[in-house]
Amino acid sequence: MTLSLMIERLRSYVEDETPTGDAAALNAFADRLVQRYAELGGTARRVAAASGDHVVADFPGRGALSDAAPVLFLGHHDTVWPAGQLAGAMPWRVEDGVIHGPGVFDMKGGLVILESALAALYGEQGSGTDHRPVRVVVVADEEVGSPSARELVTRESAGVVAAFGLEPPHPNGDLKTSRWGSTRIRIEVTGREAHAALDPESGLSAIDELVDQLIAVRAVVARHEQVLCNVGTIEGGGRTNVVAGTAWADIGFRFVDPETESAVLEAVAALPAVRAGAGVDVRVMSNRPAWQPSPATDELLSKVRAAGESIGQQVGGAAASGAADTNLTGWLGIPTLDGLGPIGQGAHAVHEQAIAATLTERAALVTAIIRTV
Repeated sequence: MTLSLMIERLRSYVEDETPTGDAAALNAFADRLVQRYAELGGTARRVAAASGDHVVADFPGRGALSDAAPVLFLGHHDTVWPAGQLAGAMPWRVEDGVIHGPGVFDMKGGLVILESALAALYGEQGSGTDHRPVRVVVVADEEVGSPSARELVTRESAGVVAAFGLEPPHPNGDLKTSRWGSTRIRIEVTGREAHAALDPESGLSAIDELVDQLIAVRAVVARHEQVLCNVGTIEGGGRTNVVAGTAWADIGFRFVDPETESAVLEAVAALPAVRAGAGVDVRVMSNRPAWQPSPATDELLSKVRAAGESIGQQVGGAAASGAADTNLTGWLGIPTLDGLGPIGQGAHAVHEQAIAATLTERAALVTAIIRTV
């Protein structure tokens, strides 16, 4: 697939906005992927989920490797951006070889890269080189931790020889060889409503209790090195003349290892209410275990380096603090690498962008990987 065709397809994908949780939009996009994978020679299906359907596709191996264990590619079709972002702060545009728009970098560019590689392998001009079967899993809720896709990814990972993620690479193009663990929790507080001026003593502010709980969480985190903590959402109360009866906060944690994760989460779950009568409930919303460095990943990186050298590309690798679905495959002990998306910047930011020329470069690398691994 030429660069111009890849840019054209990426534009069509970006203009088809797919916010996380918008099931109708995600399902329509899943239909597009199923049709596209079928056109490329795969057997594809939608996997139902309430928040948006996932897609699984299998492509046959070739020659002596036709019955070998498959290689797995992981992607997602949801974005962090709400519907209308394209018409507002982030219009599609290509300027000076750089593509701008919601999802171009994270990660519809990665989906287009994979399609181009599949076209090179299975299309009319596809090579007759022997290679393993290819399995593709594209999930619909990656941006919130893939809570509905974890079992699917686990099931489809069984028996694969290696797993590759289509997320963005490091800024210099290096692949990602490990990832921190990521857990989202919600702290829900119940208090007691009362008139804030006429009878404040009868009230129990859920908001005040939540603030103190968040301060206590910070104290827990401070006792551990290499823990990231972000309070991403807070809601509560209703009126300034009513003592708030309910409040909640969503917190995102990042952990370098499972031991730290367990220690922090257990301590947070055990925090007592500061105010007598307040109810405090802590629950895990989603979890991705830490994917730690391993000899298996080092060996896989060596093979990918050789694949890159065969097409004149230098491939490097380094650890990453961000989390993705490759956390799960890496944690399961499957040789895993991530970061095969285009080089760019601005994931989850209004300046999101991808370098156009790296679309074809990454597609060539993915093709070489499938032929080599």
